[in-house]
Amino acid sequence: MIRDISVTVRDGAPVWPGDTPTSCRWMSSIAQGASVNVSAMTCSPHAGTHADSPLHVRDGWPGSHELPLEIFCGEAVVVSVPTTDDEVSVETFSRLLPDGDIERVLLKTGRTVALGSFPDAWPALSEQAARLLLGRGVRLLGVDAPSVDQRESKTLPVHHMIFSGGAFVLENLDLRRVPDGRYELLALPLKVMALDAAPVRAVLRDLD
Repeated sequence: MIRDISVTVRDGAPVWPGDTPTSCRWMSSIAQGASVNVSAMTCSPHAGTHADSPLHVRDGWPGSHELPLEIFCGEAVVVSVPTTDDEVSVETFSRLLPDGDIERVLLKTGRTVALGSFPDAWPALSEQAARLLLGRGVRLLGVDAPSVDQRESKTLPVHHMIFSGGAFVLENLDLRRVPDGRYELLALPLKVMALDAAPVRAVLRDLD
């Protein structure tokens, strides 16, 4: 079974406050006499489901074209975290993580733009919990929320810690109908040059 965990990119879709609005429009149409239908879209690379590149948080770090594809393909575990507006402590998070090897962790917070509006707040890992992930060998942290950091954060400690540890970030997933557990993740970033993020089409495949 393949589960689509991508947020739909559509005209007027919720975006981070102040970011480029998402616009989808028709440039020509068969109904108006053109030989083909041709559309156009304008959006931030952070619209919908996307992979942040390290360039997002520090000048000189790798851009979107340098995101390693192997990171975004492979076994992943979906983990529900407490639906609060607070940080998830390392003590709480260590109890939620399954035993065994983990390379990709997808956090299910329930605060997602897939519901049709931009959430006021969402839970995020504490710096200590993010450090725990890196210590467990995690190479990809994904979230259904708009960011791996809290909404009002200006220092983005989780972004910096994950990237500094050689891991990567996937944001704006739609995990509403995905039970916790292990899956195969396929979420290849679009091949765009030197941007701070790249859109992805993310799916989970049930493991045999």
